[in-house]
Amino acid sequence: MSQTTKPTGPRGRGPPVYGRGPPGGNDRPRRPRREPVEEIWIPKTNLGKKVASGEITSLEEIIESGLRIQEAGIIKKLLPDLKSEVVDVGIIQKMTSNGQSTRFKAIVAAGNENGYLGIGQGKSKQMRIAIEKATSQAFLNVNPIKLGCGSWECRCDQKHSVPFKVRGKGGSVTIEIIPAPRGLGLVAGGKIKRLLELAGLKDAWTTAKGSTPTMSSTSKAVLDCLRQTFSQG
Repeated sequence: MSQTTKPTGPRGRGPPVYGRGPPGGNDRPRRPRREPVEEIWIPKTNLGKKVASGEITSLEEIIESGLRIQEAGIIKKLLPDLKSEVVDVGIIQKMTSNGQSTRFKAIVAAGNENGYLGIGQGKSKQMRIAIEKATSQAFLNVNPIKLGCGSWECRCDQKHSVPFKVRGKGGSVTIEIIPAPRGLGLVAGGKIKRLLELAGLKDAWTTAKGSTPTMSSTSKAVLDCLRQTFSQG
């Protein structure tokens, strides 16, 4: 009487695995990954048309004129080296009459590590859309930052810190940035340190008070601090 043996997987361990053969087998070929196509910016506002035509060539000119930026493409045109980075993501759950509603919240920072920083927030039912909204808002909130050396210990002519002590507030969070001598580095928490790096700071002391784990208020306080370097300078 002959015995039939059941097929086993590799090295006789467990059931066989079908459809996972070696390279060059009968597996279906994978579809080539499509790279995202960059959208062509078409200006819609009068300010956007002036920027596209070359009449306005700097962000400082727009701010001094008191004009309002309504297109992210304006910032991308004036600051092509600007890069965005996701700072924080979270989930917002809300109880409604139809049941529990879940949405995603994202905070994105945009900076060029050379005197420009913007922070934006976005909410959506999909994480990708929330990040896209926050990125667009971050570009619209980009502000110039005046860098310098306000440290009495250093007194150099390089732009490695803030020119003077500044204090900003966002919600219940208060942040103070103090000029530091060259070579000290950024004395700050992880996420606050990354925001300062995106702005272009290399040396600074920081103090934070309030509910600092709340990244929404903390990012607003950091941006409020850095805005004062340009408005008061």
